Amino acid sequence: MKTQATAIALICIASTAMADSAGLRQTEMYMPHHDRNASVTIWYPNSGGGDHERVAENPVFKGVDAVINADIQSGAHPVVMFSHGMGGTSRAQAWLASALADRGAIVVSVDHAHSTWRDFNMAEGVKHWTRAADLTVALDQLLADPDFEGHIDPSRIMAAGFSYGGWTALSLGGMTGDLAGIVETCTDYIDTMEACDMLLSDKVNMQGIDPNAWNQSYADARITHVAAIDPGFVWGLQASNVADLVPDVQMIGFGAGKDRMSATNFDDSGLADLLPDAKFMRFDPAFHFTAMPLCKPGAEDILIAENDDPVCTDPVGTDRAAVHGAIIQAVADELGL
Repeated sequence: MKTQATAIALICIASTAMADSAGLRQTEMYMPHHDRNASVTIWYPNSGGGDHERVAENPVFKGVDAVINADIQSGAHPVVMFSHGMGGTSRAQAWLASALADRGAIVVSVDHAHSTWRDFNMAEGVKHWTRAADLTVALDQLLADPDFEGHIDPSRIMAAGFSYGGWTALSLGGMTGDLAGIVETCTDYIDTMEACDMLLSDKVNMQGIDPNAWNQSYADARITHVAAIDPGFVWGLQASNVADLVPDVQMIGFGAGKDRMSATNFDDSGLADLLPDAKFMRFDPAFHFTAMPLCKPGAEDILIAENDDPVCTDPVGTDRAAVHGAIIQAVADELGL
């Protein structure tokens, strides 16, 4: 009898853990501006059903638990439209998306054409307005999806993103670009600022982009909040570029001194001074890739052997899990979760 009771208790505990994991739908959405589909993940608060899986796991990164095609919890939930970094994927910040969904948000992540890990073309990917269009189309389709009807709170729709995706989030929130400003900055700091040599190369030719396309507004009027995690393209901006940015903005930066990525340094660029009402979080010790998932033992050796970026080598003293936790809490607080 005791053994049976213990077994029942363990089953109940396991069932509760499954129910507590966020719901996840993996789908594709047609992007007319690319004339192709994009992979989209939708995380949401789970009320039961579905299949429990470990997702976003690989030999380098730890994954997260999800319940595939679970039922969505009743009620209206805030929405986060999330944009990954250049060369990233929607899986890279699954730690954030799943945690926010656990707390009651719907999080939509799009794999952007031309700027994902397996679909990379910098000359096309640098056209930042296509990424904003990806999230606008995804939001259109989410709002039209009968499965989510009645489950969306239109007063809390956040654009969020990491690195280049941080710029996408700011753009959706009303910030505009200044092509001449970023080209001048890259020209002046081509030897020290990350990616500037590639951006100004003949292959990418950022300086040859139509300034009207780069500089115009791609704001989505439905966006009420922005969270930009170590965002790119933060140099060469002026007060006019932030004049129409939504007031509820969270800026998150990583590192100090040699650990601070120059291209995403919103302090040295002067952007922070243009946003006196924004909330700022700065983590030190940390570096740009502290926003990547938690790494498995041996991950650094794998990356070295593959001659890949040292995305698991945080500065000494960094607690990546604690940084993630603080970011989750800050975004959750912004949305009232």
